[in-house]
Amino acid sequence: MRSLNRTLPTTNTCCTLTYIGGPSILIEYGGLRFLVDPTFDPAGTDYPTPLYTLYKLKNPSISARDIGSIDAVLLSHDHHFDNLDNSGREFLKKAPRVLTTKLGAERLGNSAEGFEAWETTSIGECENLVTLTATPARHGPPEADRGPVIGFVIEKAGLPTVYLSGDTVWYEGVAKVGERFKIDVAILFLGAAVVPEVGPAYLTFTAKEAVEAAKAFSNAVIVPVHYEGWKHFSESPQEVNQAFSVAGLAGRLRWLAPGIATAFPLM
Repeated sequence: MRSLNRTLPTTNTCCTLTYIGGPSILIEYGGLRFLVDPTFDPAGTDYPTPLYTLYKLKNPSISARDIGSIDAVLLSHDHHFDNLDNSGREFLKKAPRVLTTKLGAERLGNSAEGFEAWETTSIGECENLVTLTATPARHGPPEADRGPVIGFVIEKAGLPTVYLSGDTVWYEGVAKVGERFKIDVAILFLGAAVVPEVGPAYLTFTAKEAVEAAKAFSNAVIVPVHYEGWKHFSESPQEVNQAFSVAGLAGRLRWLAPGIATAFPLM
């Protein structure tokens, strides 16, 4: 695997996304590098818990050793293996900053920093200063919420504003993101995840909910992630493509090729 440890130009024109697999994505933004929900364990790994077992089906497209240096990990939550697996936890040990939920930061310690929805922080300095805002997320319907989870908005003058949903369903908290920010790129965790042992409810965006999000972020390119690579997903890209086609929004979707850096926005 080729190394991704490279220095980006420090200009206001650079935003690239590299899909690693599952929820894991490398965001290179204005000279800074953010890794989302690191999961680097191999396919075939099982994760037993007292209530259920999660099954990983695909290898990451890029190994942890080939990611190179990063400026921060953006961790939607720490308590589910499909968002932070064993190798991902090892990766956190060398991350200069880990932004996550309040409870997650307490559990992780070290460089982890906890945020509530709408709290902000900055990373970088001078012309590379980027603002990150924690956003609301709800990991299932109220009666089956598997949270706490947060998303993020990444912004800087001259660059597209990027929204990262984290594991969430469509609800008023996500709608408020569209009211507060003009989102240019919306990275949505799809797959309609279902873990039967904890109930029949969908725990991440369904295809139809993703359409609702696309309508709320009316100017955004929609980038699906976390829709494959794990056994508990119930919807494939086919359902997503069909739902967006029916809604007349197919042109807004951008599927990332694993391991390939893609510049944004693309419309």
